[in-house]
Amino acid sequence: MVEIEFQQKTKELIDNLKAICASYGLGNDGNEFKIITQVFLYKFLNDKFAFEIKKINPKLADAERWEDEIAKLSDDDFEMLKLQLGPDTARLKTTHFINHLFNQQNAADFAKLFDDTLMDIAISNNDIYAVVTDSGEKIRLFDRVSEFLTDVSKRDAFCRAIINKLGDFSFERIFTQKFDFYATIFEYLIKDYNSNSGGKYAEYYTPHAVARIMAAILVPEAQRGQIKNASCYDPSAGSGTLLMNVAHAIGENRCSIYTQDISQKSSNLLRLNLILNNLVHSIPNVIQGNTMLHPAHKEQGQLRQFDFIVSNPPFKMDFSDFRDQLDSKENKARFFAGIPNVPKQATDKMAIYQLFLQHIIHSLKATGKAAVVVPTGFITAQSGIDKAIRQKLVDEKMLAGVVSMPSNIFATTGTNVSILFIDATNKADVVLIDASNLGEKIKDGKNQKTVLKDEEEQRIIDVFNHKQVQDDFSVVVSYAQIQEKNYSLSAGQYFDVKIEFVDITPEKFAEKMKGFTDNLDSLFNQSRELEVEIKKQLANLDYD
Repeated sequence: MVEIEFQQKTKELIDNLKAICASYGLGNDGNEFKIITQVFLYKFLNDKFAFEIKKINPKLADAERWEDEIAKLSDDDFEMLKLQLGPDTARLKTTHFINHLFNQQNAADFAKLFDDTLMDIAISNNDIYAVVTDSGEKIRLFDRVSEFLTDVSKRDAFCRAIINKLGDFSFERIFTQKFDFYATIFEYLIKDYNSNSGGKYAEYYTPHAVARIMAAILVPEAQRGQIKNASCYDPSAGSGTLLMNVAHAIGENRCSIYTQDISQKSSNLLRLNLILNNLVHSIPNVIQGNTMLHPAHKEQGQLRQFDFIVSNPPFKMDFSDFRDQLDSKENKARFFAGIPNVPKQATDKMAIYQLFLQHIIHSLKATGKAAVVVPTGFITAQSGIDKAIRQKLVDEKMLAGVVSMPSNIFATTGTNVSILFIDATNKADVVLIDASNLGEKIKDGKNQKTVLKDEEEQRIIDVFNHKQVQDDFSVVVSYAQIQEKNYSLSAGQYFDVKIEFVDITPEKFAEKMKGFTDNLDSLFNQSRELEVEIKKQLANLDYD
């Protein structure tokens, strides 16, 4: 009941903030998502601070107004209290509290006070929360929110409207909840802002079914709680859906997240996702930049290698403006299968997923595992870079298997996709699953998408993890068999062809054959009659 109540209250808060933006002319504005997410985050950090500080000092928890009790502390006592906070909690001053701003809302230049408060929180906690670009520049947690409103005369009222919505409830009672609660809230928070906008670097929201399947196969139930100090990487992280699922499976305190994404919007959303999911310690590893051109995560001058890698890379994107820079001596090992050529037709897009897939293989530890979303055409292509990548995975025995997903599992693209599972330790059999017939078709706005039922998700996970063979659904094959099939990873090409035999007497057989013959004679007679009729009709046609 508590979780349902807080989901409702949280969604009401988000809707209220959107309504405020709309009433001040910022609805569907390019900056609306920054305002919504940053104000939501300010509220979240305040309540998290209150939750943690009350655990340290129970007297604060018993007080009717904890802010008033803190105000009674000396500066030294307050600082000592903050020193006991964990590393994932923002260090706030009393002037940063929502309660303080609420009491100051009638002051002159309230918008400036509101913005100054957010900026001071960002500066004070820059080492914890700043996202870094590939050139080393730090992107702070907050912007000056009121300045997104161009009408200066309305900024004070705009900020007053916001602060009046932030004190209606507290997140404190929900901080014991884990991923499932925050995944729902995060998706609701960003649902209008993380879609394919048609731009050059359009983000695609990875369906939770795909993310859950990837995590459950990479980290089977039996291994949970046993993995320690794991490094988890996504070179095209987006808002982090895949990584959150893997981190949840491993345990947030047992892994560190490493990411890179060219989109500033995605990097900011990912930072928010890490904060919501107790992964603040990984924020310094969030890099905004071009992974292919400037891979940021290195050790001793070499690309860092990781325990787990997950990715839903872009399938088609024009990278001709930096394609030739990739074709260098230092990239020979990374792009072992080659770099796509610039298409002859300007409208054709380049298969950038081929670069990401090679980068992932090169970035995987010898004991590492990876799961990558690829277009289904990749698993059967008989030439070029796709086949060369498959050959490496098979010949070097570092493949776990493939799951071919139903069409329209992504509502935003009609491309059929498969999940490629790489496991450098799997030297035996490979699992191939054809899940293309699973799921239910539903409308998602103007698009149609396929939704898997819980039991269908579990079927895929169980069949893969237990290497089960099911008729017309899954096969378990050797590396030698894959080589014999010209490196095809399509499950259907390995299914047995079954011929059904029916026990029948000679008399019954003769009767059936006579029935077939009589039926054919009837059809032939009809055909001859139609032929005569057509010729008659043609003879009656005149040129006029």
